[in-house]
Amino acid sequence: MSLALLLATELQVDLEEGHMVFGISAPGPYVDRVEGLGVSHVPIRHFTRSWSLVSDARAFLELFRTIRGLKLDVLHTHTPKAGVMGRIAGRLARVPVVVNTCHGLWARPEDRLLKRALVYGAEALAMRFSDFELFQNADDAHTMRRFLKRGRWKVVGNGVDLNRFRFDPDGRRRVRAELGVADDQLLIGTIGRRVREKGLAEYCSAANSLRDKATFVWVGPEDDTDSATRVPHQEAVRFVGERTDMPAVYSALDVFALASHREGFSRASMEAAACGRPMILSDIRGCREVGEHQVHLLLFRPADASSLTATLAQLLENSSLRNRLGAAAEARARAHFDQRQIAASSLRAYRATTATWVGEEG
Repeated sequence: MSLALLLATELQVDLEEGHMVFGISAPGPYVDRVEGLGVSHVPIRHFTRSWSLVSDARAFLELFRTIRGLKLDVLHTHTPKAGVMGRIAGRLARVPVVVNTCHGLWARPEDRLLKRALVYGAEALAMRFSDFELFQNADDAHTMRRFLKRGRWKVVGNGVDLNRFRFDPDGRRRVRAELGVADDQLLIGTIGRRVREKGLAEYCSAANSLRDKATFVWVGPEDDTDSATRVPHQEAVRFVGERTDMPAVYSALDVFALASHREGFSRASMEAAACGRPMILSDIRGCREVGEHQVHLLLFRPADASSLTATLAQLLENSSLRNRLGAAAEARARAHFDQRQIAASSLRAYRATTATWVGEEG
């Protein structure tokens, strides 16, 4: 899923530059999309999202053998678990250049000390095996600053396909008709995996409190790591499965809301911004980078259903505020959220590291 949905533009840029590109991940329903880009998919059958000592040991061995067999010039790792395992496996397999992108540390400052120690410790260890670290937000870089190699890291932000994500009036009418939402009804939506970490409980609570003022939808797949999740007031939200016409889905919304507890740099929020949607986001790292409070969006206290409800009510009652925030969000997206620029930063990191490596070898 990460290769197909999060990294497609970067993979396309790599291919356009004339490189041979492999996508290494667990097998699954997104393989056809990845290979449709022109990328050769290589499955790691023991890879899972959840942690398991036995399964992860098998996955690491499979990953190491796979990387060694591909004879790569560059290995670029993404996502928390694959990033830790991949950096270590890549260096042991003697890949000349190993680069990692931090999409968000898997622990928050308010998490228990034990969790933070385990997550930060694993990241610090993995960093010793990489040549260059790219960060999507500055807070994560600051957290890990004492473990970073001088001159071998950079905060690059994040981006989306700005050619694809733009307001679609025809798509808006079609999606709203499919959902049975009239033109004069307000539609609130969130996009993401259906898990507690994405603010499921807070979003459902706000939907229940404001059900007389708007229709609430959640667009995205269930997740096997949280498949048994049940929270109060789920009946107040209309759950829609994964869709591929996302610009039309965003365009159908009157407000985009994200109650997530943890983000690296919220992609869904950038996509919503590029489509000109007014946004309400958790006041957390990875969301604050999307825009300035009361200028491009509204922020609310994270994991606080009452704060989300009050902030949503403010926006639902003020159409001029919605229009102003939507226009400001779109302008910011066009100026700062081009994923092709992020891909270019990755390529520069490869070249700089390769040049250093060649110089040291020479």
